[in-house]
Amino acid sequence: MKIAHPAMEHYVTLFDSLFLPQGLALHASMERHAGSYALWVLCMDEAAYDVLTSLHLPNLKLLALSQLETPELLAVKSGRTRGEYCWTLTPFAPRFVFEAAFEVERVTYLDADLWFRKNPAMIFREFAASGKGVQITDHAYAPEYDSTATSGQFCVQFMTFHRQRGEAVRKWWEARCLEWCFARYEDGKFGDQKYLDDWPERFPDEVHVFGQKELLLAPWNVTRFPYAQAVAYHFHGLRILEGKRVVLAPRFPLPRVVVANIYEPYLRDLRSVIVQLESAGWKVLEQSAPPGWLASLKTLLGLIVRNFWRVRLHRVKQL
Repeated sequence: MKIAHPAMEHYVTLFDSLFLPQGLALHASMERHAGSYALWVLCMDEAAYDVLTSLHLPNLKLLALSQLETPELLAVKSGRTRGEYCWTLTPFAPRFVFEAAFEVERVTYLDADLWFRKNPAMIFREFAASGKGVQITDHAYAPEYDSTATSGQFCVQFMTFHRQRGEAVRKWWEARCLEWCFARYEDGKFGDQKYLDDWPERFPDEVHVFGQKELLLAPWNVTRFPYAQAVAYHFHGLRILEGKRVVLAPRFPLPRVVVANIYEPYLRDLRSVIVQLESAGWKVLEQSAPPGWLASLKTLLGLIVRNFWRVRLHRVKQL
């Protein structure tokens, strides 16, 4: 059975006011490439909601977390870090869209640091042809960066859920993330992500694994596939630091051609949206580095020598 292709694709992401630049860079890329779409944003704090409301951006729909948190979520919130609580919320994000808009048949969760280079229609065509209710994507690690054992085979970056056919899977995932969702590897679990490892076996009739791995790239596999084939790129680890400097991919060396053709265009989007945000009263603050990136002095020295690319974001003058 094929799943009908909706006239409009609905996406959902989540971020707080600190990560507004990445979220708006995602939106900018969707304006260029996503066709008919709506991007729902689960605003993790009131500041993000207020700024986005003031910008009146097209095709953007806002969800205020403070109005949606369930008693079960509130019960675990205080025991988790900000990042861990974001992960806990991931399976809830499609649910919140389904509850807000009963006409929506399917929702695709996106990490806020994803960025489109091409129209994603081919990804949805494969999903529709599968006839299943959930589509997940493989990390597709380059062999030298394979972290399947600790981070999982599948990546929580681009996941599509059908309202009916995917609900059993989403509810199972939601319950697991409420039980345990922490930024450490423990008993075969890691955050919200390792739970996906056995989905093809646990839910064989509901879950489709996207097969065109070269279309979704990230620092851990951009050396494995030609960058030009990417429909979307996941800027995992990219952080804006003090002085509007940016660390690009602290754990992974990046080919110069990838920096020139993937990262530089993304930085142009970041520059542009930062100007928008500053006009709305938002201030650039240093984003926290990814967990574990300063794990040891030896690793740090290696990053400085090999992997630590910093590119200055010049302030754009008012025209």
